[in-house]
Amino acid sequence: MKKKVLLMGKSGSGKTSMRSIIFANFIARDTSRLGATIDVEHSHVKLLGNLTLNLWDCGGQGAFMENYFTSQRENIFRNVEVLIYVFDIESRDIGLEMAYYQSCLEAILLHSSDAKIFCLIHKMDLLAEDQREMYFREREEDLKLLSMPLECKCFKPAFGMRRSTR
Repeated sequence: MKKKVLLMGKSGSGKTSMRSIIFANFIARDTSRLGATIDVEHSHVKLLGNLTLNLWDCGGQGAFMENYFTSQRENIFRNVEVLIYVFDIESRDIGLEMAYYQSCLEAILLHSSDAKIFCLIHKMDLLAEDQREMYFREREEDLKLLSMPLECKCFKPAFGMRRSTR
């Protein structure tokens, strides 16, 4: 049984690093040598006997993102079981990032309305420790409102946190 998983977010948000840590047993510090994803990288991960995750790691450069929502829309967003959208707290253009996320949601609603949606707020270790929880809760609230009528679950990945790896 194959399950399609989309991994999306702006360029540099950490999508490929997360994929490599979770599914390819990379150590967080080794992900710095990974290059930018060009268009879509496909990989298959076998889990639990007959379950295979069909991972679509979608490059986050602007031209690719625009194509995902126009000419490639049905191909990218059809038969999706899980959308994982990665947000980078360092993003200088949160408006554009939210617009891309909203475009993903619209395409999911149209082509895979039963898909599960997860938002990862990445690079939290770059914030002062006493600001992390407040920032996460604010972003989580914004994303849940933006995601309606779909439901998203937000997470702050613990791996790669500089303070916990020293």
